[in-house]
Amino acid sequence: MAAPRRDTRGIRRDTRGIVDPAELLSRVRFRRREPAPPLRPYLEHYWLIDWDLPQPYASHVVPHPSVNVVFQRFEGREPFGEVAGVGLGLFTQKLEGRGRVCGIQFRPGGFRPFAPEHAVTAWTGRRVRLTEASPTLPAPPTSPSSPASPAPPAPPAPPESISATILTPILAPDDEDARVTALDAFLLTLAPRPDPRVDLAMTLVDRIRTDRTIRHVGDFAQAQGMTVRALQRLFAAYVGVGPKWIILRYRIHEALEHAEASGPPDWATLAAELGYADQAHLVRDFTATVGVSPTGYARGLR
Repeated sequence: MAAPRRDTRGIRRDTRGIVDPAELLSRVRFRRREPAPPLRPYLEHYWLIDWDLPQPYASHVVPHPSVNVVFQRFEGREPFGEVAGVGLGLFTQKLEGRGRVCGIQFRPGGFRPFAPEHAVTAWTGRRVRLTEASPTLPAPPTSPSSPASPAPPAPPAPPESISATILTPILAPDDEDARVTALDAFLLTLAPRPDPRVDLAMTLVDRIRTDRTIRHVGDFAQAQGMTVRALQRLFAAYVGVGPKWIILRYRIHEALEHAEASGPPDWATLAAELGYADQAHLVRDFTATVGVSPTGYARGLR
């Protein structure tokens, strides 16, 4: 099978998806780092966060259509790692005391080669602990709950089931180069399996992310020479969410970014640029996702 194309995009520098990024960056030390060359076709980046807070703080993120593997150390708790499937709603994390997170953000579609036995929809809306019971990534949970109604995070695993051989090299060093090296080593041992459909899925999501004219799934599928059903099956198997969901999610990311710019945004014009029928539809989607109206969010930032 053909290997995925060489990735030359570099690390993203935007703050898309982070709710009130200025506030977050004033409270934590946040960095993005590049993985080893063999991993770059599959990954967006590594992300490292350290904090030492006198008062608790809650961070909020509108997730990207990406799977993350996250290693976490919170004060007073055993460190742990988990697979976090694509988050369907606003993600909130309370930070207090001292702590550290080292995360791996896969490109949309890029996680499947590391866990090829399951469609990526099996992880959507779920967070699954890494344990010594599995030398590779754990299987997603099997339960009657639908991905549309995400299962709550798994309870903390007992300390003896956490692999110190993985967690210690990633979370212990203050030297972030050492942490990146450990993240590289962890992923390279999983030996991702090449799959030509991975490259197709990643390419199509990139087009949705960068091309504002893509507004309707039917038109997009036709432009790719695919039926809507074939496109939906591809995204379910390799991305974890459908193309319509991704179009809407990237619209909300852009709306957040405009709200954070200086000066009050022209929401009616932005709604038209993002392909909404009218401003009311943008307001509805933004409020449902972020929890506050666009105007209220922008006012809070000011």
